[in-house]
Amino acid sequence: QVRLVESGGGKVQAGGSLRLSCAASGSRFSIKRMGWYRQVPEKQRELVAAITLDGSTNFADSVKGRFTISKDEAKNAVYLQMNSLKPEDTAVYYCNADYIYGSSGPIREVWGQGTLVTVSS
Repeated sequence: QVRLVESGGGKVQAGGSLRLSCAASGSRFSIKRMGWYRQVPEKQRELVAAITLDGSTNFADSVKGRFTISKDEAKNAVYLQMNSLKPEDTAVYYCNADYIYGSSGPIREVWGQGTLVTVSS
């Protein structure tokens, strides 16, 4: 079973920075894509940023130019560097991964437990 463990959330003032980390653990799996989503109460979870195996990235319009996403394939990890944070970035951030077992098979999905990011004005 693949598990995701997140870290790096916390409280920061507007204009500050935080770096979120997420590492996948398990056996005989291959990551295809990893990403970060966020959710606030009474709203749907939304994509923040994602990165594929070949390094292609996509970002929500609201974070373009402020957030960057990177990965470490050797560690099966993904990082979200968040700069120039705004109060509206406050949310629970969830790590997400698409993976397969072995070298082929159906793509499976796993979520982390979430980490809270609070940006004060």
